[in-house]
Amino acid sequence: MARVILEIDTQLYRLLKSAAETNHLSLEEECCRRLMGAERRSRYLQALLAELRAEDEQRRAKSH
Repeated sequence: MARVILEIDTQLYRLLKSAAETNHLSLEEECCRRLMGAERRSRYLQALLAELRAEDEQRRAKSH
């Protein structure tokens, strides 16, 4: 199984996490909202979203 490791800016991660909590969304949902909305497209957000999806897929595979 492929493993994805991302180096992320801690401050940006905290801001995204805070925005997700404020908007009552998961971190993945907040990233999707920003990618689909008027927010500037960010390679960082796209990579983070891919990582979150991979982690979710691994959790689902382990639970089955």
